[in-house]
Amino acid sequence: MATDPRSPAVAVGLQGSRCSGCAVAAYPAEDTCPRCGGPAVPAVLQGTGTLWTWTVQRYAPKSPPYQAPPGGFEPFALGYVELAEGVRVAAVLDVDIRDGLDGVRIGMPLTVTAGSGVPRARPTTPGEEGS
Repeated sequence: MATDPRSPAVAVGLQGSRCSGCAVAAYPAEDTCPRCGGPAVPAVLQGTGTLWTWTVQRYAPKSPPYQAPPGGFEPFALGYVELAEGVRVAAVLDVDIRDGLDGVRIGMPLTVTAGSGVPRARPTTPGEEGS
């Protein structure tokens, strides 16, 4: 089975956690708070945010666990998305870098989805920004 980080993920929401003491959010979910060490409970994170920083992965990750897809490795954009809850999530950016990188900018609104593998982020459409 290929573990291509660019393969589409099934949207299942961002299953994170929130501290029952200081209310800090975490992704992925943790049993304890990364800030105060208190107990954390499961929480669904909003999944919208802004691009905090990004780069282009121009070489195949080490194998294992990575296995190149049938067509071979192709470079892809990877970034950290700062969610509304303040959590920064690493995600593959769903942008075609073969067309250039003019559309990628720090601060751009993104929607993050998770599934099997690495979370994915796509540009947020104008209708989604207020929701």
